Amino acid sequence: MLTGKHLIAGTWVAGDATFLSSPATGEALAFAVGTPAHIDAAAKGAEAAYPSYSALSREARAAFLDKIADEIEARGPEITAIGTSETGLPAGRLEGERGRTTGQLRLFANHIRKGDYLDRRFDAAQPDRAPAARPEIRMMQVPVGPVGVFGASNFPLAFSTGGGDTASALAAGCPVVVKGHSAHPGTGEIIAQAIEAAIKASGLHPGVFSLVQGGNRDVGEALVQHPLIKAVGFTGSLGGGRALFDLCAQRPEPIPFFGELGSVNPMFLLPAAVAARGEALGSGWAGSLTMGAGQFCTNPGIVVVIDGAETQGFIDAAKAALAKVGAQTMLTDGIAQAYRSGRDKIAAATGVQEVLTSVCDMRQASPYLFEVSGADWLANHALGEEVFGPLGLIVRVRDFAEMQAVAAALQGQLTCTLHIDPADYPQARVLLPVLERKAGRILANGFPTGVEVVDAQVHGGPYPASTNFGATSVGTLSIRRWLRPVAFQNLPAELFPADLV
Repeated sequence: MLTGKHLIAGTWVAGDATFLSSPATGEALAFAVGTPAHIDAAAKGAEAAYPSYSALSREARAAFLDKIADEIEARGPEITAIGTSETGLPAGRLEGERGRTTGQLRLFANHIRKGDYLDRRFDAAQPDRAPAARPEIRMMQVPVGPVGVFGASNFPLAFSTGGGDTASALAAGCPVVVKGHSAHPGTGEIIAQAIEAAIKASGLHPGVFSLVQGGNRDVGEALVQHPLIKAVGFTGSLGGGRALFDLCAQRPEPIPFFGELGSVNPMFLLPAAVAARGEALGSGWAGSLTMGAGQFCTNPGIVVVIDGAETQGFIDAAKAALAKVGAQTMLTDGIAQAYRSGRDKIAAATGVQEVLTSVCDMRQASPYLFEVSGADWLANHALGEEVFGPLGLIVRVRDFAEMQAVAAALQGQLTCTLHIDPADYPQARVLLPVLERKAGRILANGFPTGVEVVDAQVHGGPYPASTNFGATSVGTLSIRRWLRPVAFQNLPAELFPADLV
């Protein structure tokens, strides 16, 4: 049963005010409005939990993560019911995302059991070294402290209350304070109930996890500025994320802000691939572009293609496939309005031509397809900015040199994709070093929607794709965001932390 309350260090807490959810279907429900005071209590609870939680054995933390996964699975039908109501996402999508969420938790449990993430290093003492003896130095990674996490709108499970940021921080040994997203507060509360049950079953300090619902901008600001919070994970808009990033940097003690902010995930179609399978590429792109109403951070919003005899076949196939896609419900009214605003900005830009237009209103989104010359794209920085939704822009360049210019002009991206056949390899070799500097993940002959949660995954990239190009929010490497190295010099063996040996 939903309480409509915050979970703060083991206690369900009401607020002085409530807000109503805005579900796609079903009844609106009331939830407590978060305040800076709630953040303060949660951060203090996290700090109180830190000494015991960070000192847990890796096996005990792994068992806790496995227990969270079990508790989430036990609430599967309940999660699907409230999730579909709040977001408008189909049941199959929610069930798949729930599997990804529990899979992440179990992946991190196995990862920390192995211990490789500690990056332990040992330099033996050399007492007889001249002219000065060398001390013994041992190093390993230790948790940074309490972590703040912002729930994401587009993934109510995998990137929100119990999602990848929370899972990786808990795996690292860091208590977590989550600011829930107001788009799916009921879903967030049920996940919090699952985490609370796992905390109790594991006998852990209740401050290891807190969820603060809703709240105005001051709640998010309070979280990133609280002196007990030592790092922050965020997925959201460029404007909101950049403001929080700046606040983290301006603190008396600056802290890292790991934000994922925006990406258009360009695809580069080289001539031989277009000639061999242009129509298949067009229909495949349409499927990726409209998946989940285009509300994926890896949505491939831009295609760059050299103008030629086969180019129109690709465009016609994309148009035909998009025309068959009906209106889809977007996650929130605000996201739907932002999509329409982005469409209007693209449509009004110099040189942009409509290929496919439609009508969408209220919370519905329909596909749009536009094209523009490479010269006009290069002259207008706004055409390289993300439109969150099923909108595609085709950049028709004159030749390979102009394609190179477009690649060089890109901002940082989560992904860049090359569609190539063997005859395209010489040009691909030229593009690849450019794209390596632009993106965290480079694909060949695929579509970027669908992010595998594996050891080798990188879900990040140069700004504005993310605020820290050396980090990822997906995959086991993401645990490093919540760790810092400590060297122990000449420490007696009797005082070694358990993991240092």
